[in-house]
Amino acid sequence: MDLSLNRYIDHSNLKPYATFEDIEILCKEAVHYRFYAVCVNPFYVKYAKTMLSGTGIKVCSVVGFPLGANTPKTKLVEASTAVNDGADELDIVWNIGAFKSGDYDYVENELKTIISYTEGVIHKIIVETAYLTEEEKITALEIVINSGAEFIKTSTGFAPSGAKLEDIKLWKKTAGNRIKIKAAGGIRDYQTAAEMIKAGADRIGTSHGVEIVKGR
Repeated sequence: MDLSLNRYIDHSNLKPYATFEDIEILCKEAVHYRFYAVCVNPFYVKYAKTMLSGTGIKVCSVVGFPLGANTPKTKLVEASTAVNDGADELDIVWNIGAFKSGDYDYVENELKTIISYTEGVIHKIIVETAYLTEEEKITALEIVINSGAEFIKTSTGFAPSGAKLEDIKLWKKTAGNRIKIKAAGGIRDYQTAAEMIKAGADRIGTSHGVEIVKGR
């Protein structure tokens, strides 16, 4: 078992059918393997926070998940509620359709509003790279940097594809240290996770954290 990657991992269960028992198992695994955080749907934030009390492990909630097509007001309420329930970090799906329509001001302003109303937590913006061209990936990166978010994140895990090594390399080369990168979607083994980190990922989102740390 190799725990060298454990503190990179957001141990995730975002399945629509996840139960309280599933989240309890997720949290116990996070404690046992000392993962950085658990990532859950908003309904389970309070429960995860209670389960992880005193452990130092962070609780991350998704917002606008998985489509990002909610109104800004809906996302703001969801984000604020998650923070009030104990979330330390928010993984926010931006408005993919608005971005693809070229309404970059709308997208950036939505993010800035949510971030300004939820100060004190870490914000990771999910841009869903599966739907973006290479040029759009660079534009997306700059918008997220301008929004003030701490991280840009590749994927929800619900799109046709997830994190790709070339996207992590592209973002790292373009952004340098201006923003952190979370790779997520399809990362199921040690080798893939290690390659993502070597390419520039600062965090790994996965439901296979245990398999990853046991994989070497």
